[in-house]
Amino acid sequence: MMRLISWNVNGLRACVGKGFLEYFKRADADVFCIQESKLQEGQIDLPLEGYHQYWNYAEKKGYSGTAMFTRQEPISVSYGIGVEEHDHEGRVITAEFEDYYVITCYTPNSQDGLARLPYRMTWEDAFLAYLKGLEQKKPVIFCGDLNVAHQEIDLKNPKTNRNNAGFTDQEREKFTNLLNAGFIDTFRYFYPDQAGIYSWWSYRFRAREKNAGWRIDYFCVSESLKDRLISAAIHTEVTGSDHCPVELVIS
Repeated sequence: MMRLISWNVNGLRACVGKGFLEYFKRADADVFCIQESKLQEGQIDLPLEGYHQYWNYAEKKGYSGTAMFTRQEPISVSYGIGVEEHDHEGRVITAEFEDYYVITCYTPNSQDGLARLPYRMTWEDAFLAYLKGLEQKKPVIFCGDLNVAHQEIDLKNPKTNRNNAGFTDQEREKFTNLLNAGFIDTFRYFYPDQAGIYSWWSYRFRAREKNAGWRIDYFCVSESLKDRLISAAIHTEVTGSDHCPVELVIS
């Protein structure tokens, strides 16, 4: 059995000050992925005994960035998706294990006024092509802040947010395409009709208190892993970031 956790920490140094290490120990994960570390190399020294650490930093300071902490040393680790246009922001780490690849991903946000939506669309196509390329060798588990609420059930206020970043028709359609290409949204696999469980809340308007959130953090897996899925969870009780951790247990 393997337990995987993914958490957008929205600034790891800030999150460490709000209980990150305590949660990390408690989670007892085999693979722990983070997004939005907002770090450069050498800016933090994390005492994670018994884990191998892999970091992908954005070139721009204090921006984006991902990391993966694994108990078992992977066969190989790669950074980015091998496309020059997309590999400057520290958004992807891929670890190869015996039975599958594990990928942590921080999908670009389309931003206010959808300024980055055209870029986001090219990213989506490139990332899906990358996943399908890996899948030719072995199944894929990917997780992270994918910056999209897929269906109306995945956010508190779908009507007022339609065509806002993260809930545009274009972004939702790309996620549909991804699932149709042979991937499973594991939380929805276990809880197809569960409403009111979110993974991100705005810092404004006391959104978390009111549970006015969005489910934009995911674990997705290749369909070939379906029979090995044991459980999926969203840990809404864990604070320390505007996102909460999400979990997958697989045999």
